[in-house]
Amino acid sequence: MESLHYLLMKSHSVMQRNIYSEVRKIGLTSGQPKILDYLRDHEGSDQKTIAGYCEIEPATLGSILLRMEQKGLIERRQKNGNRRSLFVYLTDSGREVCKKMNSIFSQKDEQAIKGLTSEEIDILKKTLTKICENLDGKD
Repeated sequence: MESLHYLLMKSHSVMQRNIYSEVRKIGLTSGQPKILDYLRDHEGSDQKTIAGYCEIEPATLGSILLRMEQKGLIERRQKNGNRRSLFVYLTDSGREVCKKMNSIFSQKDEQAIKGLTSEEIDILKKTLTKICENLDGKD
């Protein structure tokens, strides 16, 4: 059997390749799907929070957000007079693309778990969460 690190890297690569082949068809580029996915439930987040959650460098996030803003998917604006930070919101167009993207995510999730029991899926999710916490140094 392959090593754990290899299987984790391969699983990530295969899932990412499958997802990106589909999200490109709806006009999204690398990095944009996970930002849209985050914003779906966390509209009005500041860029630092988005970067941390999405595991993207702040400078890289800025350029991704600029392209998303130019496409009309998001808007950045001040909140409560805070002039230091810009907060990110989905536009109506961004919400529509987000719905399409989530459909792709659901299809790929179903493909990935085909043949697994609900108990195996639950164990897999818990195990992957623990692995992430271990690697991030969280206990």
